Amino acid sequence: METRPLLIVDGANVVGSRPDGWWRDRAGAAARLRDALVPVAESGLPPELPPPVEVVLVVEGAARDVPAVPGCAVVSAPGSGDDTIVALVTAAPDRRRAVVTADRELRSRVGALGAEVYGPRRVPR
Repeated sequence: METRPLLIVDGANVVGSRPDGWWRDRAGAAARLRDALVPVAESGLPPELPPPVEVVLVVEGAARDVPAVPGCAVVSAPGSGDDTIVALVTAAPDRRRAVVTADRELRSRVGALGAEVYGPRRVPR
């Protein structure tokens, strides 16, 4: 059984939370977020989420082809990114799960499943 906490990042929501021109290159913005998340696997998100952490970035739309790298898995949502995140939370009922998003509906859905929720500013970008 996996014992590391599972950190699931809503890629579209986190990328979209900062108006830095991400809309001109959605895949590039998702890749930059992925790369910024790699250190979280070893450092965690102190003090709430101690290391080591399994980091999963959920991408959708134009960012669907962003590949995983060591330290950050990437899951391409076949449809709704929110539904994919809920499915990932549901699939790991015996683990500590945390979701990074500002989406109110998604926060409510994963919170009802017992996941912790953090805002986009909680992760490096």
